[in-house]
Amino acid sequence: MFESPLFDKSLYQFGNKQPSWWEASLSAGHTDPGQSLSSNQTCDVAIIGGGYTGLSAAYHLAKEFQTDVRVLEAGHIGWGASGRNGGFCCMGGTMLGAHGLVKKFGIAETQKYYHAQMEAVDLVRSIAQEEQIDFEPQGDCELVVAEKLSHFEDLNEECAFKVEKLGLPSRMIPKDEFAEIGYDAPHQHGAFAEAPGFGLHPLKYCIGLGDAAERAGAKLHPQCEVTRWEKEGDVHILHTGSGYSIRAKRVIVACNGFMPEHLHKGLQSRAMPLQSQIIVTRPLTESEIAAHHWVTESPAVNSRNVYFYYRMLPDKRFMIGGRADFKGTEKGAELTAERLRQSMISLWPEWRDVAIDYSWRGFVCFTSEFRPAVGRLEDDPSIFFGFGYHGNGVNNATWIGRELARWLATGNDSNNPVPAHLPAIVHGMTSKIPFGGFRPYYARAGIGWHRFKDWIDGV
Repeated sequence: MFESPLFDKSLYQFGNKQPSWWEASLSAGHTDPGQSLSSNQTCDVAIIGGGYTGLSAAYHLAKEFQTDVRVLEAGHIGWGASGRNGGFCCMGGTMLGAHGLVKKFGIAETQKYYHAQMEAVDLVRSIAQEEQIDFEPQGDCELVVAEKLSHFEDLNEECAFKVEKLGLPSRMIPKDEFAEIGYDAPHQHGAFAEAPGFGLHPLKYCIGLGDAAERAGAKLHPQCEVTRWEKEGDVHILHTGSGYSIRAKRVIVACNGFMPEHLHKGLQSRAMPLQSQIIVTRPLTESEIAAHHWVTESPAVNSRNVYFYYRMLPDKRFMIGGRADFKGTEKGAELTAERLRQSMISLWPEWRDVAIDYSWRGFVCFTSEFRPAVGRLEDDPSIFFGFGYHGNGVNNATWIGRELARWLATGNDSNNPVPAHLPAIVHGMTSKIPFGGFRPYYARAGIGWHRFKDWIDGV
């Protein structure tokens, strides 16, 4: 258990699986990858975190470089955000936006970043196809649905910039066309179809990636929370809750919103976890689907500052998610689930009587600079990290895991902060967040401000 967690302890119960649709929809004969440690072990690379980042790093280290690598996960493989997110494999990873990135990093680095994003989306699909992962892909883009005509005009400008300057294969869909090929509802005024992107079953993809890593030779150790970290000479010793330890020459920290920052001073107050919650309905009937002419399989978000994200799942269940409360209590989760249900009804009024079958929560991970962080610790270059995906972890984490693997394995063990070929936008550790214990209050203030702007905007 984390020492002095930022949120209620109910969010850190590593032995409990989430009451999610993703968990419930696994096949009856499913078995979780890996085995808990049963003795002290040694390896070349130890990875803390059994989500997309850690599993991708392990997979590529083992498959491409035959590296002796072990993954330590506090829960089961996919216990954290990688097994409970909304299943959006889409462009993103930063809250700065394309114009904000250009202003801060320049057009060349912004182009480089978006090309890496496109590569990351393709990487997820290619791994799943090569390793025969049943990840249930859906759609061919992420839809940003305009809730006002002025929003459509703003999105049209964004689309033109991303197509002309960044090379994205995206397009705008006017309201009438979207009502035919997307869905129809009182709030929609057309959409920005940002490509590439698609939806998937996040837990099946995560478990499949873990299985692939094991087949490649990596060792996965679930139910092995790292409780203490020390160093003897140039060897890291990771003590686990199982009572056994791993000794490794190098360590990758791959934990995102569940960052175990109490283990190392270099990790403290770097991540900004924000709660997100998802509800999933019972399967909708054909008449209920027809009531809003729902056609698209692509995942979608609306154009608010504090947006909802939503999808029609393969068995016609409807999923919608959004920001949760700032304490993380079980009572807060109940209230958030009801608010999400009411929001669903306000956006799709014909579904007012559709029951909710599943509700669960977790973290998205922000950083102080609103960008992903990839690098190695300044005071110990044998410790690598990758985190801060801002709600787009499926593709970002998979790609960053691969890049970390290649970095470690190619012998580039100088004190270079990050390989030069990576976009400057992801280079290095982000700034420490002042008075880290107040992070949930900073988040509350930030979300409150953006909700106020939505209220002023009339959405």
